Amino acid sequence: MRSLFTKILIWFLLTSFFMMGAVVITAIMSFNADNRATPFPVLVRIQMREARYAYENGGPKALAETLKRFRSVMQAEIFMADAKGRDLITGEDRSKYIRENNAERARWSFLLPFLRPPFARQTQDNLYWFFIIPQKQDTILWFFQPRHIWIFAMVALLCYAMALHLTSPVRKLQTAVEKFGKGDLSARVTTKRRDELGKLGRTFNQMADRIQTLVTAERRLLMDISHELRSPLARLAVAVELARGGHGHQASLDRIQKEADRLNEMVSELLEITRAEGDPAQRKHERVELDELIEDIVEDARLEAHAHGADVNYTREASCVVHGDPELLRRAVENVVRNALRYTPEGQAVEVKITGANGRAHVEVRDRGPGVPEESLLLLFEPFYRVDSDRNRSSGGVGLGLSIARRSVDLHGGTIRATNMKPGLKVEIDLPAEIVNSSVLVT
Repeated sequence: MRSLFTKILIWFLLTSFFMMGAVVITAIMSFNADNRATPFPVLVRIQMREARYAYENGGPKALAETLKRFRSVMQAEIFMADAKGRDLITGEDRSKYIRENNAERARWSFLLPFLRPPFARQTQDNLYWFFIIPQKQDTILWFFQPRHIWIFAMVALLCYAMALHLTSPVRKLQTAVEKFGKGDLSARVTTKRRDELGKLGRTFNQMADRIQTLVTAERRLLMDISHELRSPLARLAVAVELARGGHGHQASLDRIQKEADRLNEMVSELLEITRAEGDPAQRKHERVELDELIEDIVEDARLEAHAHGADVNYTREASCVVHGDPELLRRAVENVVRNALRYTPEGQAVEVKITGANGRAHVEVRDRGPGVPEESLLLLFEPFYRVDSDRNRSSGGVGLGLSIARRSVDLHGGTIRATNMKPGLKVEIDLPAEIVNSSVLVT
């Protein structure tokens, strides 16, 4: 009995049969031959009156016909005797039934008919005795008749349906788990149930979605990394060969240093992605003044912007508090701002603005660069994505900044999106926040 379906079915069947047996036994135990309100004594009184009427008006012959009819209905031996116990039809002495009369044994004779105790009742004027002797049955469970079979069949059918109803979603979940364990990451449980089993199936689907996303992202990331590492490693190999040959020694060393820095930056940002998607229990959860954090980022970015003949303008229209990891929030905003600086022409400025309303902090970062094709807007936040083959390489990026920003924002329950402004590109970040003051205006 290793099958859960079999265990549940047998359990339901045994429970149903136990309840039916308990009802029968309880009914027998509550039977009281002396209680005139119960059905059996009422039936006996009626039969006694009818038998007496037949005897007194039709004699022994009429009484015999009446008792014969009673016997066919009750499946018991029925006699009627005078006050001394002598049979009114045959004249036999029936007084032993008076002595053997036992109400307690009569009660249990309905369950254990082999006891066959006589049931004796005397008329109110003490002129006649009425005897009922149960017939001997072939089985103890004599009260189960052939007509009861449909009841047992219906009980078994209902138990089967209930067991199937309970185990069907478990089997579906088992099949999905087996497929998922064998590598079919698309395996899911189809269920519309609202109970705990339905919730279990939906929880598995959520877990499977998350695992499939992580595994797919990991595979894609490994492919991207392998692709991205080939170019700097190839250039490193060429630069090393040139340095060994003594041709362009200083230029080769500069190239080696540049490619080594590029690899180091790529590794650092990959570690940042790993941290962003790491164990949630290890993340910090602090009170972060988002407007002040952005102000610090803007001040640092201005130094870099001025070196390229550009600028960064900051507008603060609200003081917002975000509860989360301050380092991840800094990386998210900083990567967006520095990405905007890369594509801002000389003499132009990156515009950074923070507003707040309805429990949300809204951050906008806009550059005055060339923008991106519309079909590329949703792909900007994917790892190593480039609008063209040389976009990030020529600007010094490795294609991970916006990806880190998106993952950091997602971890804080926010959203990030990009929009073409013609000219330029605007990136908007929405985060759940506590709006401390929405009347602040600092530029």
